[in-house]
Amino acid sequence: MKFAKNNFSALTSYLSRLKSHPGVRRYGINTAWLFSEQVLRLIAGFFVGVWVARYLGPEKFGLFSYALAFVSIFQGIAKLGLDGIVVRDLVQESEKRDVYLGTSFWLKLIGGVITFLVIVIILFIQSISTYSFFTETNIYILIIAFGIIFQSFEVIDFYYQATVQAKYISIRRIIQLILSSIIKIFLVLTGADLIWFVLVSLFDIISLSIMGWLIYRSQGLPNFVRYFDIEIGKKLLKDSWPLLLSSIAISIYMRIDQVMIKNMLGDREVGLYSAAMRLVEVWYFIPMIITQSVFPAIVSRYNDKQEFYRRLIILSAVMGYLGLFMSVILNLSSYFIIKILYGEKFLDAASILSILSFIIFISFWMSGVSRRQAIDMQKFALFATTLSAISNIILNLIFIPLYGVKGAAVASVLNQFIAGPFFAFVHPKVRENFYIVLKGLLLPFKGFKL
Repeated sequence: MKFAKNNFSALTSYLSRLKSHPGVRRYGINTAWLFSEQVLRLIAGFFVGVWVARYLGPEKFGLFSYALAFVSIFQGIAKLGLDGIVVRDLVQESEKRDVYLGTSFWLKLIGGVITFLVIVIILFIQSISTYSFFTETNIYILIIAFGIIFQSFEVIDFYYQATVQAKYISIRRIIQLILSSIIKIFLVLTGADLIWFVLVSLFDIISLSIMGWLIYRSQGLPNFVRYFDIEIGKKLLKDSWPLLLSSIAISIYMRIDQVMIKNMLGDREVGLYSAAMRLVEVWYFIPMIITQSVFPAIVSRYNDKQEFYRRLIILSAVMGYLGLFMSVILNLSSYFIIKILYGEKFLDAASILSILSFIIFISFWMSGVSRRQAIDMQKFALFATTLSAISNIILNLIFIPLYGVKGAAVASVLNQFIAGPFFAFVHPKVRENFYIVLKGLLLPFKGFKL
């Protein structure tokens, strides 16, 4: 009892010191903006996204989800692995802001155009045997894929992330979310066909890009589009190529299951699996927001290894137990959640959701050290995600024929474990990441000493 009181006193004392710290207050406000935006997105997902799924039904929703998954596999090419790298360099060399933003913008624009052309070529090759390129599925894929080109405007977010000004990111996302939700509600009420919902997906990314540009320029900031430095471009690509290949691998192991389900089982099964997976993915915003918001603070202590590790351990402890709690709740209530949100047609997705719920724990638990890989472990990220992408394909080939769509859920959970703690443990150069998350999990039992 005395041990517990001492730990509680130490924890409350530490939290009191944090509350009064100006840096913590700044990051707290930044986190609050991001959190508020994602809470609204969560609400829209429940009241609009789920409503759309109920309206479309498992088959059409499955076709829509397949088109989104197919395009997502190639989105890593357009991103070029620049996201974390550019934010890092903007923090460390803020005086070169315009050059970094302009150079990364043109690199991502070129990457987006190349990605779109690659998708067109792949669809054309697939259509040779059927002599029909403009099928319903291909049209949906091409419409969604065209939006990849506009991902180049994501560099605006990099600036606001580096300067801890999340409100400018959140404001435009909230406006875009409201517009998108209103359009989707209108389409449901008017009985619109599936293609209109596909067009909304393209509208979302275009409108987000336009609003981001308008907000950025309204602050009197320079037009970074005019800037391009070949040497900085080479430097960015040199630093980011492991993360580029890693992001491609991530896209494969995150979305290849839906593509394989479509080809092996059909549209309905993709719809059921996607409905369950969306209820898992909707919670990813929590580790994303927290790690993204504190990332500059962690980087600032990079040269002080003891403090750097201490912060990662605390982050792993908080995120691990939060993820475990959420996984258990979702697992136990999966049937009621599916019935209430999606309706009778989607009841077969309940058992899928109960399996997929354990992904939340693993992703939350590993979120801190996963973010660290963008700093000094890019090669490990490439190694881990490439092998996990391969393992996901293998696991799906094994479990889908045996257990159907439930097998795909089992494969996803196993693969999440392989991509996270398993590779962190077996790779000797980054085994310290495993010990960091393990210490975080054991922190409440060892005493809170800070």
